[in-house]
Amino acid sequence: MLICGVDEAGRGPLAGPVVAAAVILPNKDFPAYKLKDSKALSDADRRYMSAILREKAWWSLGEASPEEIDALNILQATLLAMKRAIEGLSVVPDKVLVDGLFVPTVTIRCEAIVRGDSTVPEIMAASILAKTYRDDLMIQWARVYPQYGFERHKGYPTKAHREALKKWGPSPIHRKSFRLVYVS
Repeated sequence: MLICGVDEAGRGPLAGPVVAAAVILPNKDFPAYKLKDSKALSDADRRYMSAILREKAWWSLGEASPEEIDALNILQATLLAMKRAIEGLSVVPDKVLVDGLFVPTVTIRCEAIVRGDSTVPEIMAASILAKTYRDDLMIQWARVYPQYGFERHKGYPTKAHREALKKWGPSPIHRKSFRLVYVS
């Protein structure tokens, strides 16, 4: 039975897309014991595991843009990114396990698993791929909009990010529907 794990990165930031990954782990020659929730790994360990996953697993990424987040809301945009990731797989899984409370609308049987990113290897793998990909996107955006410091906070609402918003206003990649709180 082919199990696909799905997780997202980027629900909480004020800027950038929400990214989802869908991952089917290989049955052999894969060090699943090294998997953890992406938040529990160092950046170097995440990147190491991401490279292994990209080489050995079946995987796909899906995004929802800041404009889609603003139009749909963050939950619906997250489910859209998940749907895109699942539908982008080159192999059709028998079942999809999704981190959280909600599942996207797809033709494959899905199950939501709360805290699946810390208990289910396939979801842990998806967590790692989604986070490393989104972090790299935000580093690229930092080159376009250097005044916001995206390379440091990846769009999350840190004090430095709020200060940059106060000084510069929102960039084109900021989520306009989010409360962009500026430091006074």
